[in-house]
Amino acid sequence: MKRTMRENKAPLMTVIVAVYNGVLTLQQCIDSVLQQTYEPLELIVIDGGSTDGTVDLLGKNSKRIRYWISESDRGIYEAWNKGLAQAKGEWVCFLGADDFLWDDEVLSRVAAQLPQVPEAINVVYSQTSLLGADGEVLYSIGEPWTQVRARFKQLMCIPHPAVLHRSRLFKKSGGFDESFHIAGDYELLLRELKDKDAFFMPSIIFSGMRQGGISSALGNTLSALREVRVAQRKNGLRWPGRVWLLAVVRAYLRALSWLVLGERRTRVVLDWGRRLRGLPRHWTKK
Repeated sequence: MKRTMRENKAPLMTVIVAVYNGVLTLQQCIDSVLQQTYEPLELIVIDGGSTDGTVDLLGKNSKRIRYWISESDRGIYEAWNKGLAQAKGEWVCFLGADDFLWDDEVLSRVAAQLPQVPEAINVVYSQTSLLGADGEVLYSIGEPWTQVRARFKQLMCIPHPAVLHRSRLFKKSGGFDESFHIAGDYELLLRELKDKDAFFMPSIIFSGMRQGGISSALGNTLSALREVRVAQRKNGLRWPGRVWLLAVVRAYLRALSWLVLGERRTRVVLDWGRRLRGLPRHWTKK
């Protein structure tokens, strides 16, 4: 039975899910939200006009979802903006159909820490666990804000599926810039965090994220970095930093290796390099 926290004036949380042809993973995503012990909570699902059975799945779950729609869109950021137009929560998080909340208690654990968040802060985050193609947990990402504050102005180093946004952030600065295809979440957060702080909640795995989405594909790395630079210029950061430049160099070296060695050997070499640095395998697990 769910624990009701309304008597403590717990804030309404909104989870917005964007999906397109995600029938294989969407049910897990939906269940991970609706099985939360936390209340009050609302789920919004925006489908981009799927043709693989996703719409039938949404119909079967319609009584459990506060709002859902299926129609063509220009991508994930337009879908999330459509969800924002329906959201009523004080705190909002965004998932893709390949993502899911880590366990049934995670929103309750996060809510217990929300009173510690300074009133001026609009972005709260924790960690996301990355999963390989076979569902194996690879490792978790998400570092304290004190460690990533400077680096964030150069690269996306906050796991967006582990972020809670105060709804007033969107009233102040608007929603996602739909001209972006990969780095729209980075641009949204950069708008807020270029001169403000975020709040990190340690020891909480907020969500799971399967590798293989548009932003995690090797072939899209350079496109993502170009969009990151566009986001920086849009937000007044005229010159690229050393961290961004090194990321571009590494991306070109990976692309060259892909051409010379082929995909399979490149993935092996990349993970060999990670192992030498004491990091877990990543590329051969995607």
